[in-house]
Amino acid sequence: MQDPAIDVFFQERKEVWLKKSITASLSECEIEEKKRECENIFSFENWLPNAARRAGQISISTHPCTFSHPSARKNENGYVSSVIATSGRTNDGYLRSGNLFAEADALGNAAALDVYKFLMLKMQDGKTLLQHIKQNSEQAKNLLSIKSETYEILKSGFLAMVEGKGEIITSSKIKQVYFPIGKDYHLLSVLTASGIVYGLRKRIDDIRFSEATKEAKSCEKNNELHEGGYKKLPNITVIGYGGTKPQNISVLNNQNAGKAYLLSSEPPTLKSRNMNFPTVDFFTQTFSYYRCKDLFHGLHKLFSIHQNNRHVRDGRDDYYQAIIDRIVERMWLVRGVADKQYHAETSQLNKNQKVWLCDEHEEERSSEDDWLDSITEQVARYIFDGYENILGKKAIMFSDDEFQFIHKLVNRQREALR
Repeated sequence: MQDPAIDVFFQERKEVWLKKSITASLSECEIEEKKRECENIFSFENWLPNAARRAGQISISTHPCTFSHPSARKNENGYVSSVIATSGRTNDGYLRSGNLFAEADALGNAAALDVYKFLMLKMQDGKTLLQHIKQNSEQAKNLLSIKSETYEILKSGFLAMVEGKGEIITSSKIKQVYFPIGKDYHLLSVLTASGIVYGLRKRIDDIRFSEATKEAKSCEKNNELHEGGYKKLPNITVIGYGGTKPQNISVLNNQNAGKAYLLSSEPPTLKSRNMNFPTVDFFTQTFSYYRCKDLFHGLHKLFSIHQNNRHVRDGRDDYYQAIIDRIVERMWLVRGVADKQYHAETSQLNKNQKVWLCDEHEEERSSEDDWLDSITEQVARYIFDGYENILGKKAIMFSDDEFQFIHKLVNRQREALR
């Protein structure tokens, strides 16, 4: 039983041939003669041997060299070797051959395009006719079993479209890159995956010109509701290959009139952040000593009085409290961006600061106190060291008793820091 795709292929070829050959000036007898001639040309006995001889004029390629330069196909050494990528599918996140289903392309004599289309016909099992011929399937054997030529000769002729010519030949017109490998270099030829290029065009055309999109746009024009709506792809650039002769580039290029799409590759417009979530330490990254520079200078001015009375002590406590208040205010700002900016996989924050700042530890923050003991000590240390850091040599050296006093003052604010 012959596959319906083959019947459709030959029927279409016959219709095209008859349309060109039969004119109004022909008599009925001449028309009948043309019809018999058509049947003879497209009979398996005649067409298959002819197609097998022409198959070698076209080479199937997933990365045609002609996309780099129209004249890259041939040089003084002969025809440039066709590249057929056979990389497998891997869940590596890359947009590449193997991970995408892309139609194979072909390049060569445009007069043999019918042979390419014949071999690319999809059979009912989803495989192409070329795949069946490669695998020596029963379907291929039945199709190529004719009286005028042997199966092996027909098979060999058709496979010439995908088999290399032996010696590998490149072209100086292909873009090449010397890629460093250890102390040596490997020469790479940069080629275009045309199947991916025109697969992208097909997807974009489906989005922009599908019947559903046309219907949605019509509703928009008439100020009517359309439940599905439609998508827009802005800033698309059209690139042309081959000029007025797209057939000189490749089969897919010719089928698409030499026009492909380029999506915008501009960097995204990023919103400026007023707050960055710390990745290593809250105090060094989001609340440096300079954020309390005015308070540390005010504290130093108070200490410079060299008096120890209630007025001075109250003023000192007010400065300490003001620094704690600023830390608490900053803490809430950091917590506000934690949901979007905190990444557990890459964060180097210590465990206590994670509990303190990240919403995912909110339950632990509310029910436990070990982390809070560490944070209150860090806040006290920030005040103690910050004064000396900002004032430098002018600073009045704090004693350990002063640190204990600051720590005690911070501990009174535990709930504010929770």
